[in-house]
Amino acid sequence: MLASAAVDTPKLQELLEALRAGTTTVDAVARELRDLPFSDLGFAKVDHHRAMRQGVAEVLLGSGKTPEQIAGISRALLDKGQNVLVTRVAPDAARDVQALLPALQYREVSRLLVATPHPIAAIAGRAVVVSAGTSDFPVVEECSETLRVLGVTHERIHDVGVAGIHRLLSQREAIAGADVAIVVAGMEGALPSVVGGLVDIPVIAVPTSVGYGAAFQGVAALLGMLTSCASGITVVNIDNGFGAAFAAVRMLRMKGK
Repeated sequence: MLASAAVDTPKLQELLEALRAGTTTVDAVARELRDLPFSDLGFAKVDHHRAMRQGVAEVLLGSGKTPEQIAGISRALLDKGQNVLVTRVAPDAARDVQALLPALQYREVSRLLVATPHPIAAIAGRAVVVSAGTSDFPVVEECSETLRVLGVTHERIHDVGVAGIHRLLSQREAIAGADVAIVVAGMEGALPSVVGGLVDIPVIAVPTSVGYGAAFQGVAALLGMLTSCASGITVVNIDNGFGAAFAAVRMLRMKGK
């Protein structure tokens, strides 16, 4: 059950008394309030002010959580007027969660549970998600759906890996016209280096676990991206489409300031 400790009442009273006495400022109180409210569910403390601090509500990692825990945390977020995004949810677990909380919709390819009953605030700027091959599609979908839920306008450019580099070159203008590029690739992970050498926008590289034996489930692509010949490329973890999308959101917000 939702505990009554969603707000630290004594601390809140202390802040308000200090404000009334003139010993603090409105800005100082606002900074303190950013860290106060949460819902204590016993198994989790749901952060309701993360959107105030980061601009995005708390996102759940579904892996390792029971359906009851996922549904409980999601319900607490919805009750506070926040949209819900849950990553890495297996199909069987998703069905169990939906039985408890039908408001959540499942995206099977990306393994996301999503509920967006509240308006999504648009973020200025545009992203492009570029993928090397069709096998990278699940990671692309995780990235794309995350961008949508977080309010980022974006375009997807599929299957333009370096094995047929003319396919990529035909999309150069579309990529260069975006404000940030997320580049998803497995195998040897060369695509972000090529994109990084063609455009002057931020490039976020996402290694995927696609590849044969010596690809080591994405480690080869990760190391290739970390040692990219193109300067200034940001690299996230293997298969981390969510992390790439979140990094893009941070970059676009800074650009808009």
